[in-house]
Amino acid sequence: MKILTAAVIILSISLISLIAAHIIYRRQIRKICRRLAFIREHNTNMQLNSDLDFKELNRLEAEINSIIEKSRNDTLNAQKSEDSLKETIANISHDIRTPLTSLDGYFQLLSDSESREERQRYIGIISSRISSLKNMLEELFTYTKLQNEAYVLSLENLSFSKSVCDALFSFYDDFTAAGIEPVTDFTDEKLTVNGNPDALSRIIRNILKNALEHGTDELHLKLESRDGQAVFSCSNRTPHPEEIDINRVFARFYRSDSSRSRTSTGLGLAIAKGLAEKMNGTVTASLDGDVFTVTVFMTIC
Repeated sequence: MKILTAAVIILSISLISLIAAHIIYRRQIRKICRRLAFIREHNTNMQLNSDLDFKELNRLEAEINSIIEKSRNDTLNAQKSEDSLKETIANISHDIRTPLTSLDGYFQLLSDSESREERQRYIGIISSRISSLKNMLEELFTYTKLQNEAYVLSLENLSFSKSVCDALFSFYDDFTAAGIEPVTDFTDEKLTVNGNPDALSRIIRNILKNALEHGTDELHLKLESRDGQAVFSCSNRTPHPEEIDINRVFARFYRSDSSRSRTSTGLGLAIAKGLAEKMNGTVTASLDGDVFTVTVFMTIC
């Protein structure tokens, strides 16, 4: 009898313990549900935390907290992407609207003018604006292509020195018109790199164009080999160094306030960096006082 009584007592205690544990589990699950509902309805950093030291519940809450954190990060990234898209659309709209507005005005002047000399002048201005608009659209198209990870360039062994010199000579008239005589320090070494000729030319031309548009009459160009790399640097003084955010010069549409112009999308340096990276190279920028320098690095074959 005593053994039976003890067994009944043990079974009763076990049953009571199981019922109590069941009640506690259910209470904790309801608490988790309430907190999840609160998190769903409110913008909060709240996470689930257990009042009980149950391994299974703690693991469940940890997994739910991980999902909540991922959801928050996804929401933040989506918001950033949306804000970035809005900024992109605004910049594109501004950049295209400006030359179009100018074209509209000059077409009106052309229509109203009876002077052959004036009409020729307006035609010249209109042609220049159309050319600028085409260049801007080409930059937007190139930048868009570079955002596609699947976009690849066909590469070949080519002379880095020749690419730099050819691009430099193509700016002869621009330098002359601006009263600039570049100071060059070019190595006589044969610098052969694995790259795309059009892309490499585009990189150098974008860097030179940036220096012409935003720098002063001092322009220093250097071509050298350094630690197994072909290195081209372009340095010029800038009239407003305080307006340059060196950490953003390669960001899309970046322009310092005084540099904004209707002929620039602010994509030139971003495209240069993107093209260099497609060829396993890189482009960097630095600001030392009022001297702004852009440097291209390509591995020598």
